[in-house]
Amino acid sequence: MAEQQSVELDETTWVRPQRSVWRRAYDTWRKKPLGLVGLLMVIILFLAAIFAEGIAPFTALEMDAPNRLSGSNSKFILGSDQFGRDMFSRLIFGSRISLTMGFTVVIIGGVTGLIWGIASAYIGGYFDLISQRVADTLQAFPSLILAMAVVAALGFGIMTTAVAISIPRIDSFNRIVRSQALSIASREYIMAAESTGASTFHILRQHMLPNVMPPWLIIATAGFGAAIVAEASLSFLGLGVPPPHPSWGGMLSGNVQQYAESAPHMIIWPGVFLSFAVFGFNLFGDAVRDVMDPRLRR
Repeated sequence: MAEQQSVELDETTWVRPQRSVWRRAYDTWRKKPLGLVGLLMVIILFLAAIFAEGIAPFTALEMDAPNRLSGSNSKFILGSDQFGRDMFSRLIFGSRISLTMGFTVVIIGGVTGLIWGIASAYIGGYFDLISQRVADTLQAFPSLILAMAVVAALGFGIMTTAVAISIPRIDSFNRIVRSQALSIASREYIMAAESTGASTFHILRQHMLPNVMPPWLIIATAGFGAAIVAEASLSFLGLGVPPPHPSWGGMLSGNVQQYAESAPHMIIWPGVFLSFAVFGFNLFGDAVRDVMDPRLRR
C-alpha cells in the first residue's frame, strides 16, 4: 500500500499540467499590477497613433499666427507653439513617429540580430568567431555616436533616423539570442534531428527558433522604449526627424532656451508625453519578462 501511494504521488507530481501563457500573464499582473498599468499606457499610445486624425482637433502643420505662444485655453488644450500650431495635435501625431521608430528597431535590428545569433550559435567555428568579433566592434562604439554617424552618412529623414537607431540595437539582440541558442544547440533533440538527416534550415526553423523567441520578445519589448529615447536624443541634437514633422525630441530641441520662461508649456508637454511612452513600455517590458522567464516564475 505504501508503494502504491508513493507511485501515485510521483505520477501526480510528474503529470502536473503546465499553465498557459495567458494564465501566467494573469497571475503576473494580479501580483504585479504595474505591469497591467504599463500595458494600458502602451494601448493608449497605440490608440492615439492609430486614431490621431479623430483625436487631434487640428492637423500637425496647421498654423494660427495671431494665437502663437498662447497657453492652455478653450481652442488650444495644451497651448500653441511659436508658429501658432496646436501642441496637443502635434504631440498626438508625434506618437506615430515614436511607434515607427519602435517597430523599425524590432523589424530591422530585432530580426537581423535574431538570424545572426541563431546562425552564429548553431554553425559555430570560424563563422561564430568572426561574427562575434564584428559584434564586438559594433559594441565598441556608443549607440548614440554610431547612430549619428549613420545619419551623417545617409542623410536626414524619418526612415534614415529609424535605420540609424536600429543598427546599434542589432548587437543586443544578437548576443541574447546567441547565448540562448548555444544552450539549445547541444540538446539531445537537436542531435537526434541531425542524425535523421534533417537540413540545417529545418533544425533552425523547427527547433532553434521557437526556443529563442521568449528572450527575444523580452528585449524587443524593451527596445520600443529605447528606440523612442534614441529618436528624441537625435532630434534634440538636430540629427533626427527633420522639421516640420512633429517629433517629440524635435519639439524640445528648439524650445529649451528660447521659450523656457515665456512659454514653458512648449517644453513641459513634450517631456511629459516622452516620459509617458518610455515609462509605459518599460513597465510592460518588465511584465513580459516576468511572464516569459521561467526563472522568475518559480
